[in-house]
Amino acid sequence: MMQARMNHPVMVVPEAMKALQALSESTKKALPEKLLELVHLRASQINGCSVCVDMHPKLAKRAGETDERLFAVGAWRDTPYFTEPERAALALTEALTRLSDRADPVPDAVWNEADKHFDEQQLAGLVLAISTINVWNRLNVAVRQPVGVWKV
Repeated sequence: MMQARMNHPVMVVPEAMKALQALSESTKKALPEKLLELVHLRASQINGCSVCVDMHPKLAKRAGETDERLFAVGAWRDTPYFTEPERAALALTEALTRLSDRADPVPDAVWNEADKHFDEQQLAGLVLAISTINVWNRLNVAVRQPVGVWKV
């Protein structure tokens, strides 16, 4: 089994764990759980976070998500399984996760499509959820957190 490079930073700095958990909880009030889990999975795939790629499909299934859709998240543009709001959320997820891939990290077209499908509260929750999963991904990747240490 893979070994982590160090104790997880949120275990070393417990206040960080509390803060990240509180931030995650706040987004659950703004958006449906299934959508949040799709967003979490897509960002985690992009970031190569094995812990989250393992965990978020399990959480999504508990929320009622189907295997068909979970298997297709990485190719969401080319499958018929996602609604227009979900597509907008996934496009925003990709843009906010891949900030350095283009001069205009979040193009107006991506933002405007998300804005068309989500009210301000939901859009704020979506931006916070994407930002938070990116923090978790970076922490896990940095310390090489092994899959299966934290059970869901």
